[in-house]
Amino acid sequence: MAAARGVLYVHSAQPALCPHIEWAVAGVLGVPVDLTWTPQPAAPGALRAQAEWEGRAGTAAAITSSLMGWQRIRFEITEDASPGVDGSRHAYTPTLGAYTAVIGASGDIQIPEDRLRNVMLMAAQGRAVLEDELDRLLGKQWDEELESFRYAGEGAPVRWLHAAV
Repeated sequence: MAAARGVLYVHSAQPALCPHIEWAVAGVLGVPVDLTWTPQPAAPGALRAQAEWEGRAGTAAAITSSLMGWQRIRFEITEDASPGVDGSRHAYTPTLGAYTAVIGASGDIQIPEDRLRNVMLMAAQGRAVLEDELDRLLGKQWDEELESFRYAGEGAPVRWLHAAV
């Protein structure tokens, strides 16, 4: 079992959802979770929270799965690479849904060869615009939608969450 760590950014959530988000994250980590919620200036009436976490490899994907079906929540979660396991970044917005990318040791998005070959084929057949498909693979739409929420969270408190082992 490889130990992993990362950061959960809940960029915006309705106040009524906050306890449910904590419960869902606690269900994955196996320990109680009490996030520090602060107002989200980019979405009046919404709250935001940020927490660093430690747990098993795959924790970021498990937290994403537990949160991504909810409407009116925007979040990102990262998982640093650990021995034998690539890093990852997951993002979710109500309008775009879920995005997942493999992150290399240098912090860059790593796009699998078969996905690149597929978009190149689609572009060659006139079924897609190569630049648009590459932007999608790189998560450009998610970055554009979340940027104002990220900026609004600068200086927010950060808490550490440790999974039960």
